[in-house]
Amino acid sequence: MSKQQAKSTLETTAIYEEMADWHVNAGGEKVVAKRLKGRFRLRKWMGMSIWSLFFLVPYLRWDGQQAILFNIPDRQFRFFDLTIFPQDIWMLSLTLLFFAILLAAVTSVAGRVFCGYFCFQTVWTDIYTYIETKLEGDSPQKAHKFKQAPWTLDKTSRVLTKHTLWIAIALLTGLSFAAWFTDAYQLWADIFSLQAPLPVWISLAVFGIFTYGFAGFMREQVCFWLCPYARLQGVMYDQDTVLPAYDAERGEPRGKLKKGQVDGTKGSCIDCKVCVAVCPTGIDIRKGQQEGCITCGLCIDACDSIMDKTDQPRGLIRYASYKELHHDKRILPLYQRPRVIIYSLILLMSLAGIVYGFTTLSPTEFKVIHDRQPLFVRLSDGSIQNKYTLKLLNKTQTPITVNYSVSGLDGASLHGMEEQVIVEPGRVIPVTALVRVPGALIEQGLVPIAFTANVENQPELTTTYDSIFMGPE
Repeated sequence: MSKQQAKSTLETTAIYEEMADWHVNAGGEKVVAKRLKGRFRLRKWMGMSIWSLFFLVPYLRWDGQQAILFNIPDRQFRFFDLTIFPQDIWMLSLTLLFFAILLAAVTSVAGRVFCGYFCFQTVWTDIYTYIETKLEGDSPQKAHKFKQAPWTLDKTSRVLTKHTLWIAIALLTGLSFAAWFTDAYQLWADIFSLQAPLPVWISLAVFGIFTYGFAGFMREQVCFWLCPYARLQGVMYDQDTVLPAYDAERGEPRGKLKKGQVDGTKGSCIDCKVCVAVCPTGIDIRKGQQEGCITCGLCIDACDSIMDKTDQPRGLIRYASYKELHHDKRILPLYQRPRVIIYSLILLMSLAGIVYGFTTLSPTEFKVIHDRQPLFVRLSDGSIQNKYTLKLLNKTQTPITVNYSVSGLDGASLHGMEEQVIVEPGRVIPVTALVRVPGALIEQGLVPIAFTANVENQPELTTTYDSIFMGPE
């Protein structure tokens, strides 16, 4: 056996031993994570703060209306001056594709940072556990002592305060979700007067129960057993993906070490288990990458604090790739990684489509449908008549008055319709139009024709639709 094969065999054996020593908490023990200050804890708070937009954005006003509103009954999504209708839903599909691929691209580069810093389950759990640790203890020992303590007035008030805050956050989450689909200010009045529609009460019940249950009790078990993304992320990693990792070569063998001491027979790890104590899922990062790791980096903060106390350089636990730790190689630049290149191309195409959609979004949509039964009618005076249905969608927030005209065919005239049509915001008014042309002017079976929807006092909204006029061959 060659040296390379022997090294590979030893690495494989080490991996299997590492996996065999993994401990997955199946809910039998409660994880009480210790909170330490550090740069990754600060980044986690910054990532979590993005969710404040979920609660605040529905209250923004624009031109006297809610700035962002997903109006399901009227089938329109409003974004400030833009209104998206079902006809433009392809832009929403591209937006969802963009964020899905962005998630995959980020995971392939830096692991489950979405789970660690932005996932709603992680964020809500962190807030719930923050409340719990402030009231009941910030370590497993303190929490156990509080649980075993007799029910005094102090303990009862703490437990009631915790669950009251949990329930309030859960209900506020449900109400905030509903506020994206109806007027946010009116929603509060409807709630307190018990006049809110049924979907609002359903939203409050569903989000309230699941937020309270998932963030308050199930916590990391949601990531272990319910979240499909947590299961899929492992296949997005490669040897160049940077993840929180323990440098076993530097840290082993473990042993106690006092500040200022140097022991050449021991590694840097003093087996303090602070990295385990701060982990929100309760894993030991020293046992290698595990399903429970959400790459939040809190174990790095913990280890760095111990390294500072023992006068050792930081980085025993750090963001590093498998290639760096096990092969002493630098990671490939992003532009040399095929997976990242493919993800980036899809992202660029999706983004280009979204930008094109928003920059070409028209305030109206005009369609003309030719009646096929019959294709044409010869009238008693010899003229040829075609029947059309004209549909104009008003995407603006004000009513518009429309006059229709026809062009492109000599002698063509419109009949059977009013001179003016008023189209309300978000509505389509179908109009039946009869186009007549003297028979002597029809020289071929199919002739191009154009319909124009002229908007009074708003010429910039005027639009044209090209159609055909059918006559005898």
